[in-house]
Amino acid sequence: MTLVKTTNRFPFPAVFDEFFKPDWMGGMERMNNTVPPVNIKETETTFVVELAAPGKRKEDFNIELDDNVLTISSESKHEKEEKDSDGKYTRKEFSYSSFKRAFTLPEIVNESDINASYENGVLHITLPKREEALPKPKRLIEIG
Repeated sequence: MTLVKTTNRFPFPAVFDEFFKPDWMGGMERMNNTVPPVNIKETETTFVVELAAPGKRKEDFNIELDDNVLTISSESKHEKEEKDSDGKYTRKEFSYSSFKRAFTLPEIVNESDINASYENGVLHITLPKREEALPKPKRLIEIG
């Protein structure tokens, strides 16, 4: 039997390693056991980060950009109180959840045009590419 050492930590082609630093795929800080999953899609003109967080409101999210690092965080506090019909039994439950995800952006992202929206339980963050990083159209070169 032969053992083969691999250095690629992600199941993506090596091309992705050139564009993304290791923490681009989402460094996580867990405050609770619930860290929302993230999808990252690349198109010709943008990267799109999709974070699944059903049951939240757009006001629950905090999105920051600092020194080429995009940080998405959320904090929720809930309090529930129950009394029986006689008013003798009271139960109070507290619920607290939070998360924080940080992504180092590739240099080809145009940081000034980043935008976000939240719909149907998914936070969408669009990261447009810089003009110089966009694919150039094919052109015909004439021989003189």
